[in-house]
Amino acid sequence: MKISLSQKVLSIMRKNPIIRPRDLEARGIPGEYLLRLMRKGVLLRLSRGVYELVDSNPTEHHSPAVAAKETPHGVICLLSALQFHEITTQNPTEIWLGIDVKARLPLSSSVPYRVVRYSEKTLKSGMQTHKIEGISVKVFSPAKTVADCFKYRNKVGLDVAIEALQDSLEQRKATVDDIVRYARICRVSRVIQPYLEASV
Repeated sequence: MKISLSQKVLSIMRKNPIIRPRDLEARGIPGEYLLRLMRKGVLLRLSRGVYELVDSNPTEHHSPAVAAKETPHGVICLLSALQFHEITTQNPTEIWLGIDVKARLPLSSSVPYRVVRYSEKTLKSGMQTHKIEGISVKVFSPAKTVADCFKYRNKVGLDVAIEALQDSLEQRKATVDDIVRYARICRVSRVIQPYLEASV
């Protein structure tokens, strides 16, 4: 029995619940099938060119997965990275997304963004890739995120940065050496030093 292209799309989406037309086109399936399935009520359009199954079972990290699909050049940062690594009591309502100083802002989305611009060097430093819902999601490491919190303390609050520093060390998700290295890259060594000394 021949499988229709619509059935193939649904089969692909059972493994990759968030998808873009280019993901299908890479497999030789026209991207328009996503629009067809949306009109049938099988798919939801999250933003321009990003779709998911209506009956998908999203994980607690669904929003970062959507962000990664919509903005592949972005990196989950600051409060969202702290939340991902479970080193904060903060529960941000937006996805904090780091992008290059010259990059275009993300398009309108079902996910609210808080965009932070990074230099090319700081955007590539401490970046990890995690699989969430079948999607490769870029997230800053705990140590880099701690350094970032001190760099962007006017955005997140100094209390959040101090809490992140203490929690990351207590939970052994970052070492002092790693934090010092990223603090140097982020140019916050002097700012972070007294808090590091108080924490060890």
